Amino acid sequence: MALAQAHAWVFTIALIILALMAVLCLVRAVIGPTIADRLVAVNMMGTMVMVIISILAVRMNEGYLVDICLIYAMISFLSVVVLTKVYSGVYLERQDKKRKLEEAEKKEGEQDDANS
Repeated sequence: MALAQAHAWVFTIALIILALMAVLCLVRAVIGPTIADRLVAVNMMGTMVMVIISILAVRMNEGYLVDICLIYAMISFLSVVVLTKVYSGVYLERQDKKRKLEEAEKKEGEQDDANS
């Protein structure tokens, strides 16, 4: 009985630590200076939620929570892939626009030199 009670304390402490880390990741996702920081924070939050669900499944002795955890893992993976795809598309558009602007400035400079 003492061993089961000791495991309960370990699980409770792990849940509290994971909850605090999830809050810190949420802050990072909101404040994050770059999109990449936000993507990593969202991915970390998804992983921590899966661990929390797994710990709750063991602690509460409920098998259906493992199924929920697996479904959450699939949804989290797909969301990170989609967000990464969107971010890379936006990044490539910015790079293309920057390159076109530099080419236009270069042509204007050449035309000014030719006219002088």
